[in-house]
This record gives sequence, structure tokens and C-alpha cells, in this order.
Amino acid sequence: MLAYMASPKRSLAATADASLLQTTLTPMGSERAGNAAGTIPAWTGGMTEIPAGVNWDPKSSLPPDFFAADAMLYKVDASNMAQYAHLLTDGVQALMKNKGFYINVYPTHRTQAMPQWIYDNTALNVSRTTPQNGDWRLGYNGAYGGYPFPIPDSDPLAAGYQICYNNEARWNGPYQRLTTAAYTNANGQPVLTEGARLNYRYGFYQPGGSPATYHGYFYDVALTEFAPATAAGDAAVGRQSGNPTVYPDESWELLNGQGRVRKTPNLLYDTPTSYTDGIINYDEYFGMSGPLDRYDFRLLGKREMLIPYNNNKVYTGKSAALHTANFFDPEYVRWELHRVWVVEGTLHPGKRNVLARRVLYFDEDNWQCAIADAWDAANNMLRVHYTLCANFPTLPGTIFMTSIAYNLQTGQYVSTGGSYADAPYNEPWSFDPVPDSVFQPQSMAASASY
Repeated sequence: MLAYMASPKRSLAATADASLLQTTLTPMGSERAGNAAGTIPAWTGGMTEIPAGVNWDPKSSLPPDFFAADAMLYKVDASNMAQYAHLLTDGVQALMKNKGFYINVYPTHRTQAMPQWIYDNTALNVSRTTPQNGDWRLGYNGAYGGYPFPIPDSDPLAAGYQICYNNEARWNGPYQRLTTAAYTNANGQPVLTEGARLNYRYGFYQPGGSPATYHGYFYDVALTEFAPATAAGDAAVGRQSGNPTVYPDESWELLNGQGRVRKTPNLLYDTPTSYTDGIINYDEYFGMSGPLDRYDFRLLGKREMLIPYNNNKVYTGKSAALHTANFFDPEYVRWELHRVWVVEGTLHPGKRNVLARRVLYFDEDNWQCAIADAWDAANNMLRVHYTLCANFPTLPGTIFMTSIAYNLQTGQYVSTGGSYADAPYNEPWSFDPVPDSVFQPQSMAASASY
């Protein structure tokens, strides 16, 4: 599949063959065929319709577990993980050995799908995406409306960055929803740190747009807090850059009661996050997030691995029940066998980060960072992070839902992005366009209470 050659400092235009996205590769760039053992099926178009016999109104409820009838294949825990070690990350094995964690494995379903106009843009990106100032570490230009690198470079140094950029540019659709975050305290009790209304608008994904009309900011986000009581009324808006060396991220916040909107400093890299009690840093959201320039990323290869997938069952659990003392309840998390790109990040010379080495596992179909393991400078494992994706066939897409991060140093874990069965977090997601005014700092000031 990776039969072409290219330098990590040049465009793929001269060598990559976009026609592969219509033959041996899917429109997203993954392998169309299943594996030889038959345990990973061929991609046949993904989930683009509500399955027959399923009664679901997207306007009235969260999507159901479309694979609830599947029988579990096997369970993996500390007692038998050696048998499956080749399919498990180091971090998952550490959780099994140290915390009694386990995973339930089910048949694999390749559900990822996207609108045709995104497939079309993804094919165009093969020949129009170029590195920023000739260096993939600094970003890229020319891509729009689809995965920037559906066919990664054969040079592992270039491919490592490109696969990370595909994760940042993953298709989630514009959406409005409620979200919650919780972490476990020293006594193993869950603590609610955020309940909020979340709005996203993707400037990178606008039907009819093009690289010429793209303003450089991948998405706009607006968040209004309603829980806990001490944070109710606080709000923030921000813009996430698709090329931070040219267009730095921007954000503004409103602390309710002050009546003032302030521009915030850029919260990037290994700055500890506030509403996760510092359990993770800002560049660990969703497994990895933000600029890539502090690391040298290298593609280690593609492997068959067990990863969380098709996780709609999480929507059937209540928040308090899901957050057990040591880990997010494994009974609600479905794991499947998928092919993943394995990328290692080590610190670039002269750069610093508390995470000296990171190994990231990206699903081949939706390019999401499914699992992230991280170590400190003394090679002690610090973090284990996995993300959950949910099926929205009416979008269509199998898209990011929730992320769970474990801090092995403190023994705590945090969940972010949760939508659960209990009110108010069981409100249906909306994929209708969000008005421009929602993302304006001025709008926050007008709505302040003080």
C-alpha cells in the first residue's frame, strides 16, 4: 500500500495516487479489505442508515446501542492478558495489572462513513496538501474539507505527523450537546467538575468551501457552564487553529459575576488542565491535542489491536454508576479488533514536555486516536488514555464521544465529553448549523449576570 517514496519536507502531489481511494483503499484512506483471519471484515460503506428494526428518533433521544444483540467473544484481564498481549497496548496491560481493569471484546463492525462531499475533498487533499515552510512538524497548508493525508507518506517521519494531523482533522460534524466531566478523588469518589452546553462549528468542514475560503481555524467552540453550582454561568469561546504556527489558537472567558470577558492565555502543551484537577495536560485532550512542534513523531507501522469502538452502550448508563472507584465501568465499553496506525512521539531537540515519550494508536477508518500511552523522562509510564466513539448513522459518522484518562502516578482518572442516561446529559445531540453569534465573545458579555 505504501509503495511510493517522498521526503518529509515535500508535498505528496508528485507521488501519491488518489485513485487508490476508489479501489484498494476506502475513501478515508483505510484498507478496504478485511484481514486474512476474517476477524476484521471488509469495509462496505459504513453505517449510513438506521438499521432495520431499530426505532430511534434522533431528535428525541441519544442513539441506541445498534449492536446490543452481539454476543461477547471473550474477556481480557490480568489472568489471561499474556495470551492477548500482542493486541494490547502497554498502558492497557498496566491498568489490568495494577487496577484490576478488564475489557470485553465483541465482533468488529467497520461503521465509519462520511458525506460524499467529504470523500471528494479527501481525494483532492492528496495532491494539494503541503508542509508549512517545508517542515511537517510546523503544520500544513492546502487541505480542506476532508482528511488532509488519506495516504500517508512512506517516510515514517513525515507519516507520523500526517497521521496526527488526520486525527486533529477528524470528521465530527457541527454539533450542539450537553457534556460533563468528572474525576475520582483520593478516596475513589467521582467529583463532578463540569456540566456544560457545548457548541462546535467546523470552519474546515463547510459544504461548498475550499482552501481559498478557509480562514485557517479548524473549529470554533462555545461552552456555557451550568454545573457545579460554583461554576454556573461561566462561559468560554475559542478557535482551534489548523495551523497554529501561522494562526495561533484564541480563546476568551467569562467568569460569571464579574460581567467582563477576558482573552485568555494560550493553554497548550503540558499546562495542567483546570477542570480535570490536573490529572491530564492540555495536549492530552482526546488522547492528543494542539500543536505538534515539540515532538518528533515517527510511524512505527500498522497493527491489529483491540481498541474501544462502537460505544453507544455508554449512553445507556448513568454517570454515577459509570464512574467506579478505580476505572470507568468496563461493562459499558465495547472493545473490537481493528487495524491501527502506531505513532511514537519523542521530544524534539531543545523542546520540553512532562511527557517525554508518547505512543499513539489511530484507528485506520476514522483516524481517531483510540489509545494513547505516555512516559516521563525516566521511562516511567504516567498516562493511559482511551477514547470512545459513537455511531450516528444520520450524520453519517462514527465519531468522538468521550475520553477516559488514567494518571498512573496519582491513581486517579478523569472522563471528559460524557453524555449519559441521566438528565440533563441524556439530551439528544443536534447537528444543525450553529449561529455565528454563539461563538462571538461579545455575546458572552451580553448574557452575563452580575
